[in-house]
Amino acid sequence: MSMLDLAALERAPLVREPFDFAVVPGFLKPEAAASVERDFPAIGGPGSFPPSTLRFGPAFRALIDELQGPAFARALGAKLGLPLSELPTMLTVRGYTAAHDGRIHHDRRGKVVTALLYFNRDWQEKTGWLRMLRSKDDLEDYVAEVPPEMGTLLVFRCTPNAWHGHKPFVGQRRAIQLNWVNSRLMCNFERFRHWQAAVTKPIKLLLTGQKAA
Repeated sequence: MSMLDLAALERAPLVREPFDFAVVPGFLKPEAAASVERDFPAIGGPGSFPPSTLRFGPAFRALIDELQGPAFARALGAKLGLPLSELPTMLTVRGYTAAHDGRIHHDRRGKVVTALLYFNRDWQEKTGWLRMLRSKDDLEDYVAEVPPEMGTLLVFRCTPNAWHGHKPFVGQRRAIQLNWVNSRLMCNFERFRHWQAAVTKPIKLLLTGQKAA
């Protein structure tokens, strides 16, 4: 049984200005949310982690397999008018954000589409909402603000003007980020970069005497 509500993605309006994006509340089906929440990997600090560096349960494994499967690629490709089924993917997981996270940016060159799926139940914080921005200079000049609530999906095309960011939030803020990229080389480079950061972070913390957030 599918964990993803592809019909909700099809129904969601596609915003065209200032860049293509869509927000899909409830994309993770409610009946799947509890098991995925239970099996979500324990992440003790900020950073993006490849699944290969994490320990998690079977429901979370099933979810990331479905996210990287052909049905989601076809549905999202149809929404955005892009041949996503032909492109390689890379996936990372976040458990926390630090004070420096959320600064205004657009995603790296080579990324074609970004999909963010959030896993934070009953989000009450006023910060940590991702904003779709009109420019790189003003966090208050936004066209949409997306709460990182359980099961909410945000997708956008990675264009040079796809500026986004959020007000600083320090603490648990769970998400999966899935990217379709324009080359296998780009995919391998990004996977190695995230893997290297994940495996060296505990060593850095040990040497500096710091504790994970």
